[in-house]
Amino acid sequence: MIQLYNTLTRQKEKFTPLEEGKVKMYVCGPTVYNYIHIGNARSTVAFDTIRRYFTYRGYDVDYVSNFTDVDDKIIRAAAELGKTAPEVAETFINAFFEDTEALEVQKPNHTPRVMESIPDIITFIEALIANGFAYESDGDVYYRTRKFEKYGQLSRISLDELESGASNRLGDETSKKEDPLDFALWKAAKEGEISWESPWGHGRPGWHIECSVMATKYLGDTIDIHAGGQDLTFPHHENEIAQTEAKTHKTFANYWIHNGFVTMDDEKMSKSLGNFVLLKDLRAQHDPKALRFFMSTAHYRRPINYSLDAIEEAKTNLNRIQTAYFNASHRLDQAAEQTDDEQSLLEQIDQFRNQFITQMDDDFQTQNGITVVYDLVRFINRYVEEADVSKQVMEASLNLLEELMSIFGISLSVEEDLLDSDIEALIKEREQARKDRNFQRADEIRDQLKDQNIILEDTAQGVRWKRGSGHE
Repeated sequence: MIQLYNTLTRQKEKFTPLEEGKVKMYVCGPTVYNYIHIGNARSTVAFDTIRRYFTYRGYDVDYVSNFTDVDDKIIRAAAELGKTAPEVAETFINAFFEDTEALEVQKPNHTPRVMESIPDIITFIEALIANGFAYESDGDVYYRTRKFEKYGQLSRISLDELESGASNRLGDETSKKEDPLDFALWKAAKEGEISWESPWGHGRPGWHIECSVMATKYLGDTIDIHAGGQDLTFPHHENEIAQTEAKTHKTFANYWIHNGFVTMDDEKMSKSLGNFVLLKDLRAQHDPKALRFFMSTAHYRRPINYSLDAIEEAKTNLNRIQTAYFNASHRLDQAAEQTDDEQSLLEQIDQFRNQFITQMDDDFQTQNGITVVYDLVRFINRYVEEADVSKQVMEASLNLLEELMSIFGISLSVEEDLLDSDIEALIKEREQARKDRNFQRADEIRDQLKDQNIILEDTAQGVRWKRGSGHE
């Protein structure tokens, strides 16, 4: 039984889908005006991991994640780059897929874009005007916030608090509103900006209406799970609930889940603060598997602090797992068809699986799930040292390790030839560095190989290498 923390109720709840065996899940995607940083990637990885776990537990997941390709930031980027807004969006959508595919993120079932959804958005807004929840004002359309009685239920922000904040804001937009708390569903076109014809004149949609339209178009009026970064709780998700439920008169989403930030020096990573690291730059310096491992093995609701030390720790831990997998794969050749202790060991392997499920069923406790994987790795490392090993036990261990690591988005394989050639190249470079008396580089290479669990041995015939057992 899967339990998840519902932001709406502030407690863990048993997951009961609308339709047995199926999950309708919508995740707010990126605004595509730049390359994504590791903070953006964290949300994508967190919910991809959750999606993978639902699939592992037998659910058919209909997963929708959008692209916001109409936005002030995109319009500004287009002006700066001398491109059109659609050209900017297309460039960074392609870049997004390149980055996330490197992290083994599964593509959503649907990736709707705002520009493709304009007719649906206009129809949705017309329905809100017709039932009195929205009004037109000089080419703009606004939502009547106070008319929705449950406003603030998700974020726990009261209308009094909002009113106090709104009283400090002045400007042309505020003067167009019936109430300072009302928010834009449609914005009248400004000179030089991309726009579409509508019943209210040329313009473009507001941010919040876009996700309401795309979620309900692909998943229906009520969905199982709506997800996104915790910074979207207010106003974005609050406004989504208000406008969607005002139109459909149904519960929009039964469960709201939000991921924690990636921080740098304990401050939220963001482009506006300038304290961000682009994922494409990180991928050039580090194995994407290690970056995925760093993000997917932290609990999705907790903040994770980015640092080079944290990435290196992820590399080391992932290498322990890969080394155990490699060594066990090669021990299969000497495995016996059957051994005396086979049954008890197979039962122990099943216990690892059950422990993993227990942890992950509890609000996707990935940090505890990976601890079970480490326990399995220790079991494998001890077993490969035995004089007699069972083929069935070795295969069950390897299959379970592959099974569990796939949930974290890490595929395991034995690529011996490629790996061996890389190691030989590093050893040759080290030998040349020693001849050139560049001992610093020689030591760096030795340390690098040691981190990869490669042991160097000086012999009369030259340097030989072997893989460590991975013992702790």
